[in-house]
Amino acid sequence: MTTAAPLFELTALGVSIWLDDLDRHRIDSGGLAQLVDTRCVRGVTTNPSIFEKAISDGAAAYAADLATLSAAGADVDSAIRRLTTDDVRAACDVLHGVWVASGHVDGRVSIEVDPRLADDSEATIAQARSLWATVDRPNALIKIPATKAGLPAITATIAAGISVNVTLIFAVERYLEVVSAFEEGLRQAADAGHDLSAIHSVASFFVSRVDVAVDARLDALGTDEAAGLRGRAAIANARLAWAAHVESLATPKWLTLAELGAHPQRPLWASTGVKDPAYQDTRYVIDLAVDGCVNTVPESTLEAVADHGLVLGDTVTGTAIESAAVWQALARLGIFESEVCEKLEIEGVAKFINSWESLRSTVARVMDAT
Repeated sequence: MTTAAPLFELTALGVSIWLDDLDRHRIDSGGLAQLVDTRCVRGVTTNPSIFEKAISDGAAAYAADLATLSAAGADVDSAIRRLTTDDVRAACDVLHGVWVASGHVDGRVSIEVDPRLADDSEATIAQARSLWATVDRPNALIKIPATKAGLPAITATIAAGISVNVTLIFAVERYLEVVSAFEEGLRQAADAGHDLSAIHSVASFFVSRVDVAVDARLDALGTDEAAGLRGRAAIANARLAWAAHVESLATPKWLTLAELGAHPQRPLWASTGVKDPAYQDTRYVIDLAVDGCVNTVPESTLEAVADHGLVLGDTVTGTAIESAAVWQALARLGIFESEVCEKLEIEGVAKFINSWESLRSTVARVMDAT
């Protein structure tokens, strides 16, 4: 293994590196603990795609539990919830030391509500509370998508004193709605007597998917001007989100909540694995480094940064004007942020539902075979 000096540099800069992956073997073998010790991993995120791969590829690790659940008459969805919450709880325990050492800021493990509920506020709220109670660890985060129906669910879940990872954010405009939902949840939590210092949240921006979508449209144009804008949209979008985050921390509404002990909702860069081989495989980490952000990475990206990442310091602060100029140039070519991000949100929900259904099929097949 390499010395991973770039990861330590990023951590010293104030970037929280989280792992975008989880499976039972990684927990039981000590592999996750090793990444905490040697790769500066300070949190874990999961989603339906990750659990589908974990159970599909590592069926043997889950076979005994599935056999027991099948014998007890559990249905497929109940079995999935049992397996995933068990894994998240165990990962929370592995990261407990990080949680303590960071003053409860890091050491977080995320679990997502059923993506089929993305357009159902009340069902999302109910499941968020159920997941929080089932995992039963203070360093868990419940993932709720930033759909229109997700916004009131975010408020209600925060208001109940539950820490939330808001996921599937693409547009800065939607992010501002997320900030409002988060702050309203904190206000309600304070009114209900909750300790605001115990509530944490991150806002997860999906990065690489923006470049994939925009680059395809630029390639279709086939002009030199279009070619010059390839690979610039995603980083510009995230940097504009960061500027909006900084502005939100200066508002009277936030300052009042901060006086009550509230923690800022940290921007989290997700989907940071590079999908175009023409691009540097560390770009969505190195070019989005700023004190106070979270970057959740697949293991391949983690190792790429450890091996050859060149940390350039803060690459986000002061970039809002040039980032806005990127989207202005794209708009002149007929590529609009609002249209791109709306389509990506719809596709993102659909992809997670497809992964969930694939996971259900895998679990059903294993249970039927026992």
